[in-house]
Amino acid sequence: MREFIEKMRAAGRLTEVSSPCSTEYEAPKRAAATDDLVLFEDLDGMRGVMNLVATRSALALALDIREESLVSMLAGCRFDGEVAVDGKVTTGHPDLSRIPIMKHYPLDAGRYLTSAIVFSRYGGVQNGSIHRMQMLDKTHLAARLVEGRHTYNLHKAALADGENLPVAITIGTHPAVTFASCTRVPEGKELAYAAELRGGMLPVRECSNGVLVPDAEIVLEGYIGAETAEEGPFVDITGTYDPIRIQPVITITGMQMKRDPIYHGILPGGAEHKMLMGAPYEPKIYTAVSGVTGVKNVVLTSGGCGYLHAVVQIKKRTQGDAKNAIMAAFAAHTSLKHVVVVDEDIDPTSLTEVEYAIATRVRGDEDLMVITGVRGSSLDPCRLADGTNVKVGVDATMVMGREDEFVRARWD
Repeated sequence: MREFIEKMRAAGRLTEVSSPCSTEYEAPKRAAATDDLVLFEDLDGMRGVMNLVATRSALALALDIREESLVSMLAGCRFDGEVAVDGKVTTGHPDLSRIPIMKHYPLDAGRYLTSAIVFSRYGGVQNGSIHRMQMLDKTHLAARLVEGRHTYNLHKAALADGENLPVAITIGTHPAVTFASCTRVPEGKELAYAAELRGGMLPVRECSNGVLVPDAEIVLEGYIGAETAEEGPFVDITGTYDPIRIQPVITITGMQMKRDPIYHGILPGGAEHKMLMGAPYEPKIYTAVSGVTGVKNVVLTSGGCGYLHAVVQIKKRTQGDAKNAIMAAFAAHTSLKHVVVVDEDIDPTSLTEVEYAIATRVRGDEDLMVITGVRGSSLDPCRLADGTNVKVGVDATMVMGREDEFVRARWD
């Protein structure tokens, strides 16, 4: 992570805060005011960073991929990097109060870890994923484990065998590792994907409970047992509050920190949260759409919470391609709510361009696909009680054979 921070400094995209800054509201407010990487020299006595990859250009820089090629390059990944065990993790007495864990908004239930990756291992399979974790006391966290996801399933399997689930939690990893942990990959391939993104090889260390972890500023070792606690309310991707739930408790048994560690916090509902939620789905949508038509780019928009709205840029081959692209996008990312398909001459990263395409190329009676009674995102506050919602696809492409009527005046 430190290497990347210096790359952002060299690129002139780092804001340094040298004066003391509180972990309660003040640091989150500073992060919300900019998309620059913010480096705090005194975050309640420790160094900290926010907005590590809050923009598409920052993510491209972190992965050493040209921004315009980001989605297509990621779509070609094979999750086959080499993971090499290089030593052990030695932990000491845990004390979460030594870490500048933030309280982000006034109605939050408490202080939350937001960037921490939970690595869990059971039955010879290891998973890595980010979970929001509410600090309960110096050695306990309440973790939101989404039902049906890999950590949830491993925990369920461990409990069924009468065992606890071993975990190791990392805070402050290279963005490639964080990105890999946010991506739906083949089972157990998060570290291999991170290795691929880092050039082909990733050194890891083994914790005393057998869990492997990459380089990190802070490592917490522990387990998830049968104990539960109330978790929430907490702000999620839409900027609205997720409800209180009964969730599993993580017991921390060991802790290791680098000398002068840098804590990484992600602002809930902020730019980095949206980037890490949405960008991993763009290659998946790209691949799905490539099966039905020529695809050029996919963008999950910031205004759509980085998760609910997609703009898909295609090269039409037949008149029905845009609608096929809409269906493919919805199938690839089931939380999508609205999809707009545009032509090659429309920049999908520009909302002005996308709105122009809707204004000049859409007929409401022909170019809208409305799908009712389908399951969408559980984070969408307008979902019905049974979890269903309405999805809308917009074909904002030119009618084939009439392209001359849509030629735009240009000087280039």
